[in-house]
Amino acid sequence: MQTWIREIWEGLRIAGTAIWANKLRSLLTTLGIVIGIASVTGMATILNGIDASFEQSLSSLGSNVLHVRVWPLGRTEQWWNYINRPEIDPSLAGAIASKSRYATATMPQVDDSYLVSYRSQSLENVTVQGVGAEFPRIRSVDLQSGRFFSRVEDRAARSVVVLGATVAEELFPAVSPLDKTVSVGGRKFQVVGVLAEQGGGLFGSGLDGEVLVPFPAFEANWGIQGESVDVEVMVDASVPMSRAKTEIIGIVRVERGLDAAEDNNFEVGQQSDLRAEFAPPQAAIYGIGLFLTALALVVGGIGVMNIMFVSVKERTQEIGIRKAVGAKKRTILLQFLIEAVIICLIGGAIGIVLSLGIASLARSVLGVAASLPLSTVALAFGICTAVGVGFGLAPAWTGAQAEPVEALRYE
Repeated sequence: MQTWIREIWEGLRIAGTAIWANKLRSLLTTLGIVIGIASVTGMATILNGIDASFEQSLSSLGSNVLHVRVWPLGRTEQWWNYINRPEIDPSLAGAIASKSRYATATMPQVDDSYLVSYRSQSLENVTVQGVGAEFPRIRSVDLQSGRFFSRVEDRAARSVVVLGATVAEELFPAVSPLDKTVSVGGRKFQVVGVLAEQGGGLFGSGLDGEVLVPFPAFEANWGIQGESVDVEVMVDASVPMSRAKTEIIGIVRVERGLDAAEDNNFEVGQQSDLRAEFAPPQAAIYGIGLFLTALALVVGGIGVMNIMFVSVKERTQEIGIRKAVGAKKRTILLQFLIEAVIICLIGGAIGIVLSLGIASLARSVLGVAASLPLSTVALAFGICTAVGVGFGLAPAWTGAQAEPVEALRYE
């Protein structure tokens, strides 16, 4: 053990001296590794951020919530099959609540974009959602301050509003928004609550950039003709979603007057539908990312191997002297392997620093929750070590196999 420790220490010292003596060459050698590791960690950071934002967006839909809609959740292909469907009647929420054995909460939902302002502060194209008093239960959201509007306020179409965190911050940078009167689409609403920050997710600002009003108040102020109304149904968590979905489809068919021979003129979607829809493009992104990062690492590894061959040739006489005084093949092999690994680790450290910038850029530009976890950093250094050993082995083996007499004659 002492012999191995001594040889590793000696290898580290000699490798460090060689790298320092050829600083520019060593730095240029690391460029390929820098690009490779920055690609690996940057791609992992962005993909993890996209995954986290996607899951965050899905969680806002509720894991045990069914959405009765005219249009399918997510992308809509063959739109002509849906364009002429009759709109969802808001009363469907009450029918499901009274007839379903598995629904624990229901509400109609509608949204549109309006100007929201308070005194001199104004925000354009803010999504205004008309929702039921059951919204906090169905969407599992928390309040930063104040309260959500009550069932009484909901049924009475009271002009009350709950602000998203970003909207509240923009309109009220220095004071509490509670009990203030804001203008929403030209109508006056009293602020009764502010939602806790949700995070933007993958599809824009999310609830943070929206405001919520009672559905009847939305209908009374702006009407719902031409608007796409949805009904959200929270299902008992102990009931399989497939069973609840079958029941809801049956109830909706009866309410919409469909006979047994007619196809559904509505959709009942759930969170898993979006997850299944995004699985193929997600897999494609992962595949492309892995291919590009593997290619970058191979190019960087070949660069390291070439420079290590040059280093072995330049130090052939040194190898001959060391072997002449008793150095073993494994000592020479270990020396050059250590040098290759150190070069790769230096490149990896620079690449990780660059990936921190990539993560920051992804957060600000793409709006995804990109971060660089310690597990990714550990993986990056593990890859550096593997590349150093894998691509440094051939030149190190060449140096270790050199005959002392021939090496001493080399010029």
